[in-house]
Amino acid sequence: MSAPSVRPVSEREARQVAEAAREQDWKKPSFAKELFLGRFRLDLIHPHPSPAVEDVRRGEEFLSKLRDFCETRIDSARIEREAQIPDETIDGLKELGALGMKIDTKYGGLGLTQVYYNKALALVGSASPAIGALLSAHQSIGVPQPLKLFGTQEQRDTFLPRCARTDISAFLLTEPDVGSDPARLATLAVPDGDDYILDGVKLWTTNGVVADLLVVMARVPRSEGHKGGITAFVVEAASEGVTVENRNAFMGLRGLENGVTRFHQVRVPAAHRIGPEGAGLKIALTTLNTGRLSLPAMCVGAGKWCLKIAREWSTVREQWGRPIARHEAVGSKIAFIAATTFALEAVVDLSSQMADEDRNDIRIEAALAKLYGSEMGWLMADELVQIRGGRGFETAASLAARGERAVPAEQILRDLRINRIFEGSSEIMHLLIAREAVDAHLSVAGDLIDPEKTLGDKAKAGARAGGFYARWLPKLVTGPGQLPRTYAEFHPPGHRDLSGHLRFAERSSRKLARSTFYAMSRWQGRLETKQGFLGRIVDIGAELFAISAACVRAEALRAEGDHGTEAYQLADAFCRQSRIRVEELFGRLWTNTDELDRKVVSSVMSGAYEWLERGVVDPSGEGPWIADATPGPSKAENVHRPVH
Repeated sequence: MSAPSVRPVSEREARQVAEAAREQDWKKPSFAKELFLGRFRLDLIHPHPSPAVEDVRRGEEFLSKLRDFCETRIDSARIEREAQIPDETIDGLKELGALGMKIDTKYGGLGLTQVYYNKALALVGSASPAIGALLSAHQSIGVPQPLKLFGTQEQRDTFLPRCARTDISAFLLTEPDVGSDPARLATLAVPDGDDYILDGVKLWTTNGVVADLLVVMARVPRSEGHKGGITAFVVEAASEGVTVENRNAFMGLRGLENGVTRFHQVRVPAAHRIGPEGAGLKIALTTLNTGRLSLPAMCVGAGKWCLKIAREWSTVREQWGRPIARHEAVGSKIAFIAATTFALEAVVDLSSQMADEDRNDIRIEAALAKLYGSEMGWLMADELVQIRGGRGFETAASLAARGERAVPAEQILRDLRINRIFEGSSEIMHLLIAREAVDAHLSVAGDLIDPEKTLGDKAKAGARAGGFYARWLPKLVTGPGQLPRTYAEFHPPGHRDLSGHLRFAERSSRKLARSTFYAMSRWQGRLETKQGFLGRIVDIGAELFAISAACVRAEALRAEGDHGTEAYQLADAFCRQSRIRVEELFGRLWTNTDELDRKVVSSVMSGAYEWLERGVVDPSGEGPWIADATPGPSKAENVHRPVH
């Protein structure tokens, strides 16, 4: 079998492609960006922004209909058993308008805000994570969002009404040997008159098996009259030469319609190109700025369900003369689930409302929400399985067969695991956020640490950096977090004191900025290789963002008279748990095994520890590690099954 058809790419070229796709400018303020710079701008998120009355009315009206649909027309056990969402369920979602939640009403959509779109995903995702994934992939990264942001009026008029009611869409970027390094993209779109000819193979195409419309990322070769580069296209899934060669199966999300799609000499009109040539990655990343919020929204739904099951089960189940919730070892897990669910909902709601208001740039906030939601959602599900004990490991079908309540705890653990990989793995999210966190430093001092810059460039950069740091560094020494009465409004009479947590966040923000500056001074251009350090920097920022969001949400609920006392208690519990994690992460910035780990990895890769692998057998099957993706006609049966 021939090797995968992937163009060789140097590390520098890969970095240049990723850098070119970034949004370079900051035209609006960002709470998270300021947080990483040591500037705790609470005024950007407090008072908590509120949705418009009409948005609330329309949103709640749809949620009521969706809840009824989830309770009466979604059979989660059947989806898990048959590993497929029934056609009648998808048809029902279309009739309900769920395909068009985020599409403007003038195109036949519901025109929901980001806040209510996310609430809807949390609700439907609790009924069936596979359906949540279908709706999210369709609207958050599929055809509607790129066209909303970058499409022509003609494209919107043509495709958005279809997406709102009848047609399912998918997003195709990943290839068998191309994941988070898009510079290696092998799928080609060759200009041919007023069309492009598409050739290539796409992997893990969520919704691809049932999709009617596809957003496809392909490389246009540079030629006369064509700038070239990675470019986005809307492709009709029924086009000649499009073949869904396999419906992939996974450990979780068994109803996910995810496949392998081959394009062979597929003719795509130039009118279906989204944006100019070479803008594909920028379109994808910009689409994900708010699109990433859908995944943590479903993690919020999972947290709420975990809390419900943990409460009900821990009240009924007794050991040693009392309910297991009264035993500290179990109670601490329940407290973690409750406090974390509250904070995660605060993060998602705050980020979503800021997205709706469009006053702030939320690219970092959305990325932090995705990273934090993925990791904490998985931990909450893991704790639920532990609380349920043997029943947590047993399937819902098996529990029902022997006469007990069919609680799918093990299923939610399997379903949530992909979130740490979906739409940017946690490792990639760490690097992406870290790049944004150090953007201010690189903009003034980047040339100083670039080995390819001239001495003249470095001299100019030195002057710029000197001025920036002369103004910036002194502000990191002291701040409001050192004054005992700062943020006093977060300690109202009769409530827990949250003001101390915000003072901690302010002090930690400055400490975080000092740590980042010290790391840049110490490692300079090698900082980008210190992924362990950068990951901890980002994790600290995520915790500080969550602390801030939790406190602001608690105060908003108190001001509205909506469970204020309980919200303050949950926020206090979360902040105390989070502060312990922050202190540990700060310690691990400088006291860790990163250097030793690198040496161990080198030894592993050289085969020095192969003796450690003896004594087992490998049950893996035969075949290449990466499937051949050489362009050409398909030799497989087309398993595409549009739902109409």
